[in-house]
Amino acid sequence: MNEMNENLNGQNDPVEPTGTVNINADENAPGDQHLNEPVAEEGELEALKAQLDAKSDQYLRLAAEFDNYKRRTAKERIELIQTAGKDVIVSLLDVLDDSERAEQQLEKTDDVAQIKEGIRLVFTKLRNTLGGRGLKPMEVKGQEFNPDLHEAITEIPAGDEHKGKVVDEVMKGYTLNDKIIRFAKVVVGK
Repeated sequence: MNEMNENLNGQNDPVEPTGTVNINADENAPGDQHLNEPVAEEGELEALKAQLDAKSDQYLRLAAEFDNYKRRTAKERIELIQTAGKDVIVSLLDVLDDSERAEQQLEKTDDVAQIKEGIRLVFTKLRNTLGGRGLKPMEVKGQEFNPDLHEAITEIPAGDEHKGKVVDEVMKGYTLNDKIIRFAKVVVGK
């Protein structure tokens, strides 16, 4: 057998006497040398295992903490939804008390002026209480019709000065903290 075989590039590769090819780039090292070298020291291997265990434990703790966070926020959200109207209802209890007193006065007196005044006071207190919570009525009469603010119920013939404007308000619209909560139902001039 030849000591040298020629490869595709025209270079010669050393051939072992048994007929196997030496795969080392270094001509002085035997081909099986890399198989005898340890991959990592025993101490390094133990350190890597400990580091992997620590990272796995850290991951599990983080995942558990996130699950607890999700459960806690879901519970808080449910509680908030259940008690969201509590403040408004508590503030309206005074108006309810005044309404009951007005109802008792309706049965006791026949003075129409006094009854009107009592009812007017109750309505004023209701408006002020809701206004204090951020509720504002929309002023729409005489304004240009705006489909983002108004809901047209019908159109009626009107003069040129009322064309495309709100002529009448069928149902008042309201905003809560500058966000529309009910559109004004209006009659528009055409």
